Amino acid sequence: MNTHRIHRVAKLTGLSKDVIRVWERRYGLVKPSRSSNRYREYNDEEVALLRFVKSQMEQGATIGALAAEGHNPLIARMRIATPVSAEEQKPHERLLDDLMRSLDPLDKAGFERRLNGAVAVIPFEEAIQRILLPLQRRIGALWHQARSNTAVEHYVTKIVQQKLFSVMNQLPVNEFGPRILIACPEGETHEIGAQAVAYIAATKGCHVYYLGPNLPSADLVTFCKTITPDLVLLSLTEVKPEATVLQQLKELELLATRWSVAVGGQGARAIEDRLRHTKIELLDDLTALHSRLAILISTRMLAARSS
Repeated sequence: MNTHRIHRVAKLTGLSKDVIRVWERRYGLVKPSRSSNRYREYNDEEVALLRFVKSQMEQGATIGALAAEGHNPLIARMRIATPVSAEEQKPHERLLDDLMRSLDPLDKAGFERRLNGAVAVIPFEEAIQRILLPLQRRIGALWHQARSNTAVEHYVTKIVQQKLFSVMNQLPVNEFGPRILIACPEGETHEIGAQAVAYIAATKGCHVYYLGPNLPSADLVTFCKTITPDLVLLSLTEVKPEATVLQQLKELELLATRWSVAVGGQGARAIEDRLRHTKIELLDDLTALHSRLAILISTRMLAARSS
């Protein structure tokens, strides 16, 4: 890994040398080594972290909120948000190929052994992005193409859900964090994406209310009145007919007059053009999700300090 002196880091990141030093001393954001003549030396990963933090602040996060996450969690989040090169992705692609072969014909012991072993050796959020969600997408695509039966699709879905819930159940509940309601609206039965979002939000310090699939609009509104969420985040996985889209948008816009509302998933991306004319946010990838959560958390911290 290359090392860079501070004047080079300033050029690579667009940050002043003074800002870099303050972020190091006050927040412990980076931890440069020292050369034999005592010059600071930053490695490639720390340069990437500085650039990542700068980009997060440009999207509304504060340095205090980012630093509060800690050096290692920020590094992990940066790795998740950074596009994976084709070379880096190959091991996971091979794993996914092996997992899919274990399903036809079904080799339950082999499938679970491979999956458990792979998930155990990398950070869980990375496992979500590179293994669990891609696996779910693959088996879902085969099911839609009638190349995999419903029983196998259900089996894989339940395995992935078990992993998500098992890890979520070990997380402490941050009752003072931003309140986020996460659910799938009425007619939406695929919840893996929503569960993954619930896990990520909980790890960032949010107070998560996860309500699952197929939630009727009236019940959603009633629950919002009860908890007063800082953000309502809904998973739209199905690309729906025009009439259904119009009715759903009408309900979401009404919801957005009282609470902040964001949507994600394939169904949300399909109506991106319509969303531009509403107050409804589109969170179409994990980077957008992380940025939105960072803004929520920093807003909550600022409010707590001023109260």
